[in-house]
Amino acid sequence: MKKFTATHRIIHWVIAISMLVLLATGFLRMYWMGRKTISAAINNELTAKGLELPEESVRAIAKSIINPMFEWHVNFAYVLVFAFVLRIIYMLVKGIKFPNPFSKTASGKEKFQGTIYFIFYILVAVEAATGMMLKFELAGEDILEKAEEIHKLAIYWMPGFIVLHFVGITIAEFTNKKGIVSKMIGGE
Repeated sequence: MKKFTATHRIIHWVIAISMLVLLATGFLRMYWMGRKTISAAINNELTAKGLELPEESVRAIAKSIINPMFEWHVNFAYVLVFAFVLRIIYMLVKGIKFPNPFSKTASGKEKFQGTIYFIFYILVAVEAATGMMLKFELAGEDILEKAEEIHKLAIYWMPGFIVLHFVGITIAEFTNKKGIVSKMIGGE
């Protein structure tokens, strides 16, 4: 069975934790704690009490509520990008490969695994690129709008990947790779 070095495991878990934090903060920002949602809640509360604030003040309050969470999102994005680049370098140096989805000799299972890995690496790279474009405003307004749309798609693909990952782990654990979970957590 495959041995997972401490470096491999650390990189894996840093990526996993970063992805979970990014998913949570992205989801919260898109739905429950977005600027529009918080501004509407503030305005509703003010209206119910017969009070009024200028819209720019309401936006400033909403932004001050959202910013700490968004800072977590940005900081964990940096961590993810760093760990992702480290993982690519580590794989190249160690000669670690995932199954080639285009190989004629690969089994159906290997092609499926390889396809999932390939898609995962592409999606993480796209998320990193669009996130950097948005953070540093590396394009014009029209392109940044498209980049934001693409970036927000992670809210859908990331949970799908997590589910697929756990299904694959479960299948491996109950078939030909017993103990893979404990090896990924604690090593040999």
